[in-house]
Amino acid sequence: MQVSDILRVKGSALFTVSPDTPLLLAAQTMAQNDVGSLVVMQSGMLAGMLTFREVIAALAGTAPAQTRVGDVMQRNPVHCTPLTSLDELRRLMLDSRTRYIPVMEDTTLLGVISFHDVARAVVQEQDFENRMLKAYIRDWPQDDAQTAANQSLSHRI
Repeated sequence: MQVSDILRVKGSALFTVSPDTPLLLAAQTMAQNDVGSLVVMQSGMLAGMLTFREVIAALAGTAPAQTRVGDVMQRNPVHCTPLTSLDELRRLMLDSRTRYIPVMEDTTLLGVISFHDVARAVVQEQDFENRMLKAYIRDWPQDDAQTAANQSLSHRI
């Protein structure tokens, strides 16, 4: 499974802000849309990421009403491509301690993958594998010795 597969299932909803956006407005956008991150775009390019972690840290600081997204955003966020495998993505998220990763194709933003999206994809993949294994076991061909023994028993009865 690749990132492109997760994006296809997840859909294309994407929420962005500019670095000049007031932090409180960005926090309201996150709350209204029930998202844990916003992609920060400037001149059509990825400038950073704003997650609830940065929002909480900024709100705990001084003068949050005057704070702009660009003051607290993650600059140069870790990102992946649509061809990144699910295993690579999990490792990347764990190693970078990142819950939200933008998906980029060259300079084009395709979406954001959350840790929740990854967990859902893993569960779906495991469910599929389990169904396939159960079907394989259920349809397991009997070997010739077992077949012969069963036929011998049925003839005796």
